[in-house]
Amino acid sequence: MTDGLSLDTIDIVGNATYGEHGYPHEAWALLRREAPLYWYDRPNARPPFWAVTRHADVITISRQPKLFLNAPRLAVFPEIPEMNPEDRPARHLLNMDPPDHAKFRKLASARFTPRAVQSLRPSIERIADDLLDKLVADGGTHECDFVEAVSARLPLEVLADLLGVPRSDWNLLFQWTNETIGASDPEYQHGATPQETAMQARLSLFQYFMGMVEERRKRPTDITSLLAHAHLDGAEIPAFELLSYYFLLVVAGNETTRNATSGGLLALIENPGELAKLKRDPSLIDAAVEEIVRWTTPVIQFCRTAAEDTEVRGQKIAKGESLCLFYPSANRDEDVFDEPFAFRVDRNPNPHLAFGIGEHFCMGANLARLELRVAFAKLAERIAEIELAGDVARLHSSFVGGIKRVPIRYRLETRAG
Repeated sequence: MTDGLSLDTIDIVGNATYGEHGYPHEAWALLRREAPLYWYDRPNARPPFWAVTRHADVITISRQPKLFLNAPRLAVFPEIPEMNPEDRPARHLLNMDPPDHAKFRKLASARFTPRAVQSLRPSIERIADDLLDKLVADGGTHECDFVEAVSARLPLEVLADLLGVPRSDWNLLFQWTNETIGASDPEYQHGATPQETAMQARLSLFQYFMGMVEERRKRPTDITSLLAHAHLDGAEIPAFELLSYYFLLVVAGNETTRNATSGGLLALIENPGELAKLKRDPSLIDAAVEEIVRWTTPVIQFCRTAAEDTEVRGQKIAKGESLCLFYPSANRDEDVFDEPFAFRVDRNPNPHLAFGIGEHFCMGANLARLELRVAFAKLAERIAEIELAGDVARLHSSFVGGIKRVPIRYRLETRAG
């Protein structure tokens, strides 16, 4: 037991726990020490699952996709009842297994290679400069919500450009993303249940891209066009799978980078010595981004399901049982990271698992890294003064570590040149 915590009382999946207190690092640390593979059986987690909290075990499980399947359980959603068989979930890369996963991933992966992503740097730099320029005003001290002003806008605008979504519709993408990821957060429910909120957001996004697909099949221009014209095993992609692909690109491509940016700035504010270090030595930007991603780990958990009876860490796992991989816990593993609870922009080595590992390694990792490098290089260059100007508001979600608001008081330098 640690500070009143015990294995019987810890809560690692309650959405309110994350919204009100942030990541339950003390609970994960207790699990890593006393029960790295723990059968978590609580009223708010049905069916029960094995909680996997150590770095090595997350790697072992993730590298065996035929033994530990992504389907049928994507993650633990405590406030959304188990789906009825007739309610068809979105079928996308995150919940596909071999051989379908590799085929579907290949459809768009060429657009996310390091070389392809680098071609986007001028556009990303322009967007970042424009967003920061709007904050400078007269060069004095000002206040804003950093999420609304910068971290939500940057990945959204980059993604909208890639998909060919007109500027007039960007706020729709923002809304649907919030309602999908934040379905368990009362702020986004508008009187509906979490399940109804998520389903309505998905349906709205599907309907929107259905219209775009029809248009792009006549006039191809972008990634939306690429997928609209793609073939799989000699046939067009079925409509449901095609729309689910857009759904994943919009939600995953927006939310994770947004929250890494918000959490990264928060970490720099709370560790001013590290911000000063980055300002003094801009060459640290790559290491700083990796530390920001480790520190924030925006995706909290995904599940795997055992395809047959097996063992992990000597523990028998029955066929059909779920294992929940907690990435923020793996990224604080004392066996892997020196001083894991210290935020260090020059951390090296940094073998974090925030982008996953194995065949489900994040397809957009190169783009996310570039967006974060651009954003934090420009922030470090231009921040003269910065501090929190109010309370940070976190998303009520045990799936994505969302930060809804980061109020800041700041002074920025005007752009050089």
